[in-house]
Amino acid sequence: MIHAIFDLALTVMFAYIIGSIPTGYLIVKAKTGQDIRTIGSGSTGATNVKRVLGKKWFFTVMVLDAIKGALPVIFAKFFVNAGTSIGIAPVAAAVAVIIGHSKPCFLQFKGGKSVASGIGTIFALNFTAGFIIAAVWGVVTYFSRYVSVGSITALILSPFIMYFCRTPIAYVGYCLLGAIYIVYLHRENIKRLRAGTENKVR
Repeated sequence: MIHAIFDLALTVMFAYIIGSIPTGYLIVKAKTGQDIRTIGSGSTGATNVKRVLGKKWFFTVMVLDAIKGALPVIFAKFFVNAGTSIGIAPVAAAVAVIIGHSKPCFLQFKGGKSVASGIGTIFALNFTAGFIIAAVWGVVTYFSRYVSVGSITALILSPFIMYFCRTPIAYVGYCLLGAIYIVYLHRENIKRLRAGTENKVR
């Protein structure tokens, strides 16, 4: 029991540190010398990177953040024996990753909105659910022309999609709490959407 708790604590710490790696910040800094936190929305995520470096780096950062989200969850699923049957360890890792991305210890706790890393965690928890949620994000973003609308829609639907994929209840609960957290992180985007001042993808 004590060994399992210790393993779980180490997993959470590892996941948080991985989540805290500021992919967007590092790429923008390397390419331009600028601090992305002083540009646009101030987020270190892919959407703000696009404002500086264009579509190519938007997709690059998105994929890297998704991988960053997935890796600790995959590790927890296969190597951590703490509540494995009900999904406790993978969910704990997933929570730590998205908190790390949005509140990174390497950047004074100012990061991104955890959408790409969040979807990466979902892919790692259940590939089918992750694929459906990513598809919803892509379709809604394409037709609405707002990344924030696609992100909010996909994450709000994520607990229902996870439920219908017959995953452990801990996964459904994670998606529900994750959706609430990520919608909260998008509160300024929601204000801009209501005011008609939100930036479009194209």
